[in-house]
Amino acid sequence: MQDTKPLGPGPGPLLPDPVRRLAAWCAVVLLVAGVVYVGIRLCVEFRTAVVPVLLALLGTALLRPMHRRLVGAGVHRSIAAAVTCVAVVAVVGGAVYIVVAAIVDSGDQIVHSLREAARSLSARFGPAGSSLEDVATNAPKLLGRFGGTAASGVLSGVSVVGEAIAMAVLALLLVFFFLRDFHRAGDALRAVAPAGTADTLEAMARRAFHAVEGFMRGTTFIALIDSVCVTAGLLILRVPGAVGLGALVFVGAYIPYLGAFLSGAVAVLVALADRGFVIALWALGVIVAVQALEGHVLQPMVQSRTVQMHPAVVMVTLTAGASVAGIVGLLLAVPLTAAASGVVHELRTRYEAGEAEDEAGDAGAGETGAEEA
Repeated sequence: MQDTKPLGPGPGPLLPDPVRRLAAWCAVVLLVAGVVYVGIRLCVEFRTAVVPVLLALLGTALLRPMHRRLVGAGVHRSIAAAVTCVAVVAVVGGAVYIVVAAIVDSGDQIVHSLREAARSLSARFGPAGSSLEDVATNAPKLLGRFGGTAASGVLSGVSVVGEAIAMAVLALLLVFFFLRDFHRAGDALRAVAPAGTADTLEAMARRAFHAVEGFMRGTTFIALIDSVCVTAGLLILRVPGAVGLGALVFVGAYIPYLGAFLSGAVAVLVALADRGFVIALWALGVIVAVQALEGHVLQPMVQSRTVQMHPAVVMVTLTAGASVAGIVGLLLAVPLTAAASGVVHELRTRYEAGEAEDEAGDAGAGETGAEEA
């Protein structure tokens, strides 16, 4: 018989374990990024249908408390949903009309005040002020040229306006149906969920909706306080269109950071146009004080109870939303991120609960084995 030598240990792995783990995570990240990219591209292609659905979900999250109170008072669900939608149309339409009227009425005054400010800067700072004066002087011509260019593409403009109106009407109708049939959402999700995932899918959907609902409710409360404070300050300073500017602040609050900056800039410009440089500084002080109140008191107190997101996450989310879908992306970026955060939190909670149950089961099996031994 031939002597058989024992086989030595086989060759080790080609890559060390940390590198393999890193490669696996990179593959997962690339796969998730690819799926997200394809999903975003599909949403952009079908934006006429996707945007109304997302806006309707935001509207439902904001209006559901009102609808719930009406139903609790004995009003039929369909009638309560219709009354809620009519109230929203009246409030939003009135706010938009007030804002547009205030801005249009103050437009010439703003240009005139900018021209006077440019002249004073030119007298003090020379070329820099002269350049600003040229911009202010030629602003009407630039606007006229822009208007002519826009008029040349009137058919495209009509198409865009028609698409926006169609999406707004569709979103309003969807809000009505979502409010009326919200109590059936859980059964609908369970009907389409794969076997064994109904509970998880329903829990994820509820957590995401509650996150969006908390964001919308907290943002609306903060926007209302900001609007009242700014309106009161502008009325004390006797700035024209104070109510409209307050409404603009209320609407701009739904776009974190950027909306407050734009609405505050418009308020300061209107104050500069009608009341002069000193009152404009006081108006700027009012805006800064209100923003400080929001950032240091209202945001921590309200948003911490609803949904808590780091400012850096909000800024990156806004940038990404604007790059993908413009103004609509700015409006939807933060609520969608809040919903995604809620889903991740729910999955993490369930994963940790499952691990705890497995560890408890292993410990119990070990104790049982020890007792039998």
